[in-house]
Amino acid sequence: MYEKIKEQTSNVFKELIEKASLKEGDLVVLGCSTSVVTGSIIGTDSNLDCAKAMYSAFYPYLKERGIFLAAQCCEHLERALVVEREYAEKHNLEIVNVIPVPKAGGSNATTAYEIFDEPVVVDGVKADAGIDIGGTLIGMHVRRVAVPLKMENNKIGEASVICARSRPRFVGGERAVYNKDLM
Repeated sequence: MYEKIKEQTSNVFKELIEKASLKEGDLVVLGCSTSVVTGSIIGTDSNLDCAKAMYSAFYPYLKERGIFLAAQCCEHLERALVVEREYAEKHNLEIVNVIPVPKAGGSNATTAYEIFDEPVVVDGVKADAGIDIGGTLIGMHVRRVAVPLKMENNKIGEASVICARSRPRFVGGERAVYNKDLM
């Protein structure tokens, strides 16, 4: 079961990095319900083995490219995020005092906290792109303006996957000229 989930997860992350044109130093927010991935209702069957399998498929790929990850906690921790201390300090993010566990934070955040080099939990981020696996509502953590991505890889296990990238806001009106590279 986990081999297929690993393959699907790897495909989603690779497609997102390409379609969102992510580069070194960028941040991806990940909201993931392992309950939904394994066929249960969100928040009812947190699965650490599933999360670990998923991370083994994508996290080395992100690290190798210098792309940071923000792992969203569940609603019981007010959707706080696990990030590397390096990222939090560089971006002056507010660190909060909590350690995610499967029943308060979820398996996604718990796994991130276990495998990151120096994990901290922060109150919020403004990510360059995001992946929502299983309806976890990551939109509050994607930088304005969030642009939905049409993904060929839109399923992991039993969960639907929705991805977004961000772009700078357009200002100026009909006479303004825009930089096509930022669209």
